[in-house]
Amino acid sequence: MRNIETKGTKPMAAAGMQDKERIARAALARLMEPQDSVGLALVRVLGPIDALGVATGEVATGPRLEQEVSTVLGESGGPSTWVGLPATLRRWAPRINDLAPDRDLETMRRLGGRLIVPGDELWPQQLEDLGLQEPLCLWWRGQEQPLPPVRQAIALVGSRDSTSYGASVTGDFAYGLAQRGYTVVSGGAYGIDAHAHRGALNGGMADVPTIAVMAGGVDRFYPSGNEDLLRAVSTQGAVISEVPPGSAPTRYRFLQRNRIIAALASVTVVVEARWRSGALNTAHHAESIGRVVATVPGSIHSANSAGCHRLLREGGAVCVTDIGEITELAGAIGESSSEEKSAEPAVHDGLSLEDLILLDALPLRSTSSVEKLTVVAGLGPDTVRAGLGRLGLLGLATSERGGWKRARNA
Repeated sequence: MRNIETKGTKPMAAAGMQDKERIARAALARLMEPQDSVGLALVRVLGPIDALGVATGEVATGPRLEQEVSTVLGESGGPSTWVGLPATLRRWAPRINDLAPDRDLETMRRLGGRLIVPGDELWPQQLEDLGLQEPLCLWWRGQEQPLPPVRQAIALVGSRDSTSYGASVTGDFAYGLAQRGYTVVSGGAYGIDAHAHRGALNGGMADVPTIAVMAGGVDRFYPSGNEDLLRAVSTQGAVISEVPPGSAPTRYRFLQRNRIIAALASVTVVVEARWRSGALNTAHHAESIGRVVATVPGSIHSANSAGCHRLLREGGAVCVTDIGEITELAGAIGESSSEEKSAEPAVHDGLSLEDLILLDALPLRSTSSVEKLTVVAGLGPDTVRAGLGRLGLLGLATSERGGWKRARNA
């Protein structure tokens, strides 16, 4: 394996393997846009160090590598056809001279933040549910403690131009959830997002009361009108992003970060949303990985509730009107103290990783077929069938009319 040195990556030669991988992921995060399927497939095939070498022209490519990347793309629901590595490398080439991961890491240290990568103690394991679209890394400003498990986090999302009704509902929900020990996840934007973060900070009983997932670099709190709020979030909770410091919060990146919001939480609650709101994008991401989607009904005369009613009409969301209904969907983890939870292990504590992934992929209300579960969970059909059998015996999954869903106690 060759040592890879791009501009700003000279420490890699002397660094340990873990440091090299961290530096490589930091460089790749600047080289590639989030959800770059080809780049993520390349990392899966070669690992981050050699993937960076290929991306920067330091490591040669060939037909075998092209085939392996194509196989990963096909198995992971990526594009069925792609232009090949040479064209992809030309697409990345203009960014190579800007790679300076040591500079980005130093920026984070200066801000009191850090870079976390898969395998770190702080890495949220629920992001694995995104499959190939799991982020390469996360740039983090916040308390140095693990984020909560998926069942202990609720996403509250909605319109930037929220009404007084939406603001009131969101604030009440966020405050009440935080009081019960849940972490509130949102996107740091104006409107519903801001009310969600503010309510959670005021509730403040959870170790990490709220998480803001940013579309741009965490060195700049955006939007500027929420700077004081986001600074408070970074002090008491966490502000995270998959793009490096200095990255602009483009419209495309706002849509990309929505999948992270959805994956971090067990339930995504859409409080207010217009007919084509970005919050619906978050809801669709949540549904695609087997998370529960809920929405708050509003006035039929309010354009800000049209998207919520659309979710209900299309059957993609559960109607919620109070905190109790939300915690029921999440499994009511906040009903017992942390001491009680640690003293009484859950039934699924001994499950294998594949069975845990399958359990997370199972819907709570409707049923899902084996074929759809293979796509959502990223597992083979035989693995899904065997896992459903085990989950069924444990009482964590139930079968109805040929389909499967999660049991109430799971």
